[in-house]
Amino acid sequence: MQSLKFDKPVSVSIGFGSKLEVNSLMGIHQFLTDWPPSRRTSVYSTAVRACEAARQGQLTAEQARRAFIEFAKVHDILWPEIDPVVADMAMRGTHNNHI
Repeated sequence: MQSLKFDKPVSVSIGFGSKLEVNSLMGIHQFLTDWPPSRRTSVYSTAVRACEAARQGQLTAEQARRAFIEFAKVHDILWPEIDPVVADMAMRGTHNNHI
């Protein structure tokens, strides 16, 4: 399988606050192969087909990456682009108001 690296990796949650950066078609393939059979949906199948089509040159690696992002969104494992703790601090203001 061609690795076809992405310009920007896709970060997904792998549990317990840990993330995995998927940065190639091979990374998508490995992640989806390990996905539990009981959780395989039509969106899963679409991501698998997109990965295979990109490997065969029928789709671009970017198209397969987008299919994987949609899979991750549907399964609520897409890692937020902004760290939630940093975002919360920014919303509250991080000024030190001590006199």
